[in-house]
Amino acid sequence: MDVSLQQKTLQTERFVLRPVRMSDLTRIEHYASDSRLALHTPRLPHPLPPGVIAAFIERAMSPNRDEDVWVMDGGDHGGEVMGVITLSRLDRNQSEVSYWVAPPFWNTHVASDAVQALVTSNPLDNDAMFASVFHDNPASAKVLTNAGFAYLGDAEIFCLARNATVPTWTYSLKLR
Repeated sequence: MDVSLQQKTLQTERFVLRPVRMSDLTRIEHYASDSRLALHTPRLPHPLPPGVIAAFIERAMSPNRDEDVWVMDGGDHGGEVMGVITLSRLDRNQSEVSYWVAPPFWNTHVASDAVQALVTSNPLDNDAMFASVFHDNPASAKVLTNAGFAYLGDAEIFCLARNATVPTWTYSLKLR
């Protein structure tokens, strides 16, 4: 089944959040291979090996996926990848929010708009959402608190690009 039929497209004032598609491959690879971006995400290795993003998109398009992936698309006709945001299914009707914004769009509130769109629409009909950000990325923490997330505590996540465990701040948002 077509993922775009299973996954909602969400509108913000400046862009749409739409399901990822294979035509996004080169744009996502371009940004994901930037060390500035990879160092702020746990799952992007650096340097980026061939096939990583293609496999990510294939998993995201699978009808049996456990993560919904949206592209922050600022193009009038689709295709301007500004970033990626995901909801990973957890137990007890909860999801984990993860996102990254391409460096040319940093400090433009794209992440804030994308997170707020997911919170407002609650496309998986979750009871709660969680998110974690690295301690050295306070701008990302501000995105979460502006969307209503509350600080839960500190934790650690392994970062592929840094090949190290990195301290994180963990946040939650009760939706009902």
